[in-house]
Amino acid sequence: MNTRHLYGIGMNPPAKASPRQLQILQLIQQFLQQQHRPPTRAELAALLGLRNRQGIDQHLRALAAKQLIALEPRVARGIRLLGAAPASEAALTALPLYGRVAAGRPTLASSNIEDRLTIDPTLFRPRADFLLRVQGDSMRDAGILERDILAVHRTSQVHNGQIVVARLGDEATVKYYRRQGSQLRLEPANPAHAPIAVDLRQQDCAIEGLVVGWIRSGVPHAAR
Repeated sequence: MNTRHLYGIGMNPPAKASPRQLQILQLIQQFLQQQHRPPTRAELAALLGLRNRQGIDQHLRALAAKQLIALEPRVARGIRLLGAAPASEAALTALPLYGRVAAGRPTLASSNIEDRLTIDPTLFRPRADFLLRVQGDSMRDAGILERDILAVHRTSQVHNGQIVVARLGDEATVKYYRRQGSQLRLEPANPAHAPIAVDLRQQDCAIEGLVVGWIRSGVPHAAR
């Protein structure tokens, strides 16, 4: 089984950062980890698929005003991250990636681990304990698409409205959690799929964890 590095994972963002600013922060960190130097504004624009750097300048100034980065004037690579330094190689953690995970129904068994991905554990709040690969589109309107990799914090303590991994028997599903008394609804984020109704007096449902973020093609997304 391969162990690979995974950077740019989605996570709950700092309170002061917008989703776009969070994305830029993670691209800066990823560039630093890979190139050992800050990116230029043009390089950031290219990573985001932008034709010019005007929008980058605006976001960088906003991040500097929020004291999340420091900018050195008239320096091409004058971007410095503030706060915690990027994790060292020794501080990275290998998490199991469960493959063929449906926003439908995966099986969370050791035999279903397709890989182990090495990540910076500080990218998640709360920290992730395992990863799931999505198959299907039942959480499409929450921004979770097929082949995304979900970061999951293992816990049974969740609240209504959160996205969870729930297990019914030997199968699991990724859905919104809604509970009132003994009645549980696991709701999709796609009107083409029906919710799953569970009467907890008659059927067991185990909450395997809370979805704390996901990644798609190197671009981080925060769980909401």
